[in-house]
Amino acid sequence: MSRVLPRPAVVIATEVVPPDARLAGRTIHPWAWWGWALGAGVAVTLASNPLLLVLLVGAVTFVVLQRRTKAPWARSLKLYFAMAGVVIAVRLVFQILIGGLREGTVLFTLPEIALPGWAAGIRLGGPVTIEGLVYTAVDAGRLAGLLICIGAANALANPKRALRNVPAAFHQIATALVIAISVAPQLVESVLRVRRARRLRGGVRPGVKGLISIIVPVLEDAIDRSLALAAGMESRGYGRTRTGRGLDWRLGLLLVAAMAAITFGAFALLGLPGAGSWAVPLLLVGLGAGAYGLHRAGDDLATSRYRPDPWGAPEYLVIGCGLTTAAVAIWLVSTDPAMAFGAFPLTWPQLSWPMLLAAAVAALPGLLTPEPPKDAA
Repeated sequence: MSRVLPRPAVVIATEVVPPDARLAGRTIHPWAWWGWALGAGVAVTLASNPLLLVLLVGAVTFVVLQRRTKAPWARSLKLYFAMAGVVIAVRLVFQILIGGLREGTVLFTLPEIALPGWAAGIRLGGPVTIEGLVYTAVDAGRLAGLLICIGAANALANPKRALRNVPAAFHQIATALVIAISVAPQLVESVLRVRRARRLRGGVRPGVKGLISIIVPVLEDAIDRSLALAAGMESRGYGRTRTGRGLDWRLGLLLVAAMAAITFGAFALLGLPGAGSWAVPLLLVGLGAGAYGLHRAGDDLATSRYRPDPWGAPEYLVIGCGLTTAAVAIWLVSTDPAMAFGAFPLTWPQLSWPMLLAAAVAALPGLLTPEPPKDAA
């Protein structure tokens, strides 16, 4: 009589994953970083108070240092700081040489150069005042701060991922831009690989002859990689489209009107004093109409995406911080006298608690968002 052995018990080992671990190693959607940077840029542009300007730039820099990856473009913030310094230096040089702000405490006096009659109103040389230099530095600092905000978006957002997540209506343009961005890194990598192979074979030639000898292998390698990439994308169905009846003329007219409303609303908000009461609604209407038009334009064009980027609570937090920073700055322009820095006469700028709140909100993504993975690109 055979003996039936009992079935062995199957033990499944499970690991308890803490709730916060799901966000570990997660990268933020690139367009969320762009929304945050543009909101901070609006606040910087409206900040005539130098203390608020320094706080906002410091908040943007803090977020970049906390959430950037090890990708090559993530180290580009230094370049934008250098560009910002050049902008301020050029404005100061022009103020010293041909500036029109000559009132106040004189630091030194340059010899004046007489100009012909057709150049009336322009003075070369003359007294250089502290008030004129301070006003020029603060005014140029707003443009420099805007450059740093754009640099922060470039340092935090992967350009390929950003172009891959554009609306379907911009699919062809985004594909061309992705290819254009990828050409230079692929050529550099091909040159390094071909030179390494020739060095192992002992066929290295110095000078121009060595450069000419690797042109054909580099081009051949780049073409082979492009064909392999195209074959892989085609096998995965990447970029497959479904076209419909085309763009309706009414939808095209809506998109043109939305672009005009956005352009004129932004110009009035940033350049016309006291225009916020009607410029903000015009800007919001233009943004809403543009979003609706792009959504409708993409309905007849369905594109497949390989590994789409998620959009969740961290993305809403990042873009919400940018919009809140811009909204607080717009509100302060019309309510807080400390936002308008006066250089004539020169006084020490004042800070209020809403200004500190705007800078703190701009810095929140550096603390509340998940850290990117160590090898993120």
